[in-house]
Amino acid sequence: MKYIFILYQFLVWLPLALVITILTALTTTIGCFLGGERIFSYYPGMLWSKIICILSLCPVKVTGREKLADKQSYIFVANHQGAFDIFLIYGYLGIPIKWIMKQSLRKIPFVGKACEMAGFIFVDNSSPVAAAKTIRVAEQRLKNGASIALFPEGSRTKTGQLGKFKKGAYQIAIDLKLPVVPVSINGSYQVMPRSSFLLRPHRMELIIHDPITTEELASDNLREVAVNIRALTDRSREAIEAGLWKV
Repeated sequence: MKYIFILYQFLVWLPLALVITILTALTTTIGCFLGGERIFSYYPGMLWSKIICILSLCPVKVTGREKLADKQSYIFVANHQGAFDIFLIYGYLGIPIKWIMKQSLRKIPFVGKACEMAGFIFVDNSSPVAAAKTIRVAEQRLKNGASIALFPEGSRTKTGQLGKFKKGAYQIAIDLKLPVVPVSINGSYQVMPRSSFLLRPHRMELIIHDPITTEELASDNLREVAVNIRALTDRSREAIEAGLWKV
């Protein structure tokens, strides 16, 4: 069965995935260029993500969608198990989002341009000034009514275990007094971990936890803000960890 699926991956899944990805990127780019960013920055990518999961023979379970309110901006923070994390969040979260992405992803043919046209934010950590500019861009997107999704670990786990969280998302949340929503991802590491390019069909799960309010965490005292960011980071990390499968 293993070798049959390897043949399926290279002879069926890969060609279909490439074609669907290019079509999705072109649809997103053209739709956003024509002024339809509100629709085309989300729905083509959402459909693309679901199709990829279906073609990969990976059933998906989602819990906690009812915790999200309509017309509310959120900052979604999730653990980063593998390549399929993006498909899970984009396809099954159920709410339009803007991604905060690595600058290197901008170079991917078709996809990079589509992400740019969709208003996604590329992280530039080349200098403190560039990093601060990234945060300002993200805050502007949120002021326009969008929600943002990112992985505070920064990169995919090498071991399947939860890594250290960076603080940028939490700084934005406190600055704009927006709720942080922890999201636990399960099964993605089994499907395609960082160390492999081979698919392994496996069930996946997306758990949306209770939003964490931040309105009371804003302060003019820099030391107090730093303490609040640390507490918010720890609280969201604990929620995500509590939802992970025990292995």
